[in-house]
Amino acid sequence: MSDAQDHKQKMKEVQAQHRKKVSEAVDPGRGLVLINTGKGKGKSSAAFGVVIRALGWGQKVAVVQFIKGKWKTGERRFFEEHGLVTWFTMGEGFTWDTQDRDRDIAAATAAFGKARELMESGEYDLVVLDEINIALRYEYLTVDVVIDGLKARSDRTSVFLTGRDAPQALRDYADLVTEMTEEKHPFQAGIKAQRGVDF
Repeated sequence: MSDAQDHKQKMKEVQAQHRKKVSEAVDPGRGLVLINTGKGKGKSSAAFGVVIRALGWGQKVAVVQFIKGKWKTGERRFFEEHGLVTWFTMGEGFTWDTQDRDRDIAAATAAFGKARELMESGEYDLVVLDEINIALRYEYLTVDVVIDGLKARSDRTSVFLTGRDAPQALRDYADLVTEMTEEKHPFQAGIKAQRGVDF
């Protein structure tokens, strides 16, 4: 058998296996819970890619930002200017900026209250909880409270949670977990954050 024939045969087998998996997959009848976590860059960026995908299908999307505060990012500017996404920036900035635990807890609690309202409303196909894992890491919220909120969401609604250090209980509950791994980052080489790439 020639290399071309051998390759064709292997690809036919791969195709058959893939088609079998697709035919056996079922629709869960509810939105999914997705997590991007890990030390690597791109957790929020990838979630916003899914936002664009959802918008491409005419779906309704909301974003609640837990940490970034008044910091302007390219995605926030774009979605706000074009009115494509319901957007709430509820955090007061990076945790090292506020230096006030009580204020951070109050901000995270208010943000999750808004998130629950959006998730339970039945109006949204996708709700992004940007940097919520940071609020969990610093115990501004408890994982039980967050999982209870996810369980109470509308069947229509998928939820995307981002941020480092997603707790194991949340990972166990989720349908998809992606761990971003940093191999190299320009900041480590003394290069400042770049508009349009980093924010």
